Amino acid sequence: MKVITTEALKAKIDAGLPGQGQTPYLIDVLSPESYAARHIPTARHLVKGADFVERFEKEIAAPKDAEIIVYCSSATCTASPLMGEALEKAGYRNVAHYKDGIAGWQAAGLKFDGAQA
Repeated sequence: MKVITTEALKAKIDAGLPGQGQTPYLIDVLSPESYAARHIPTARHLVKGADFVERFEKEIAAPKDAEIIVYCSSATCTASPLMGEALEKAGYRNVAHYKDGIAGWQAAGLKFDGAQA
């Protein structure tokens, strides 16, 4: 799976609206409480789990060739790479992992959305 840097992700978010060919579908796989408190701008929430791909297809409904980026808390978190791999196994062809997650976004001094943003 591809890995995306903080700088590249920020540039994609700044480029336009998610799902309209300009920026990716950005998926936060942390807990609902974490997402509500703070998340990367434009991110949608979809908690990790065995039915992740089924819920992704129902709630996000991205085309198989769409750019999809998954993230979790930090480079040591395993949830986002696992969910990204599940999407790849389901036939999604352009999946990337933002490995630095919330911690990397914060370390770069970037703004969050959410109740504690």
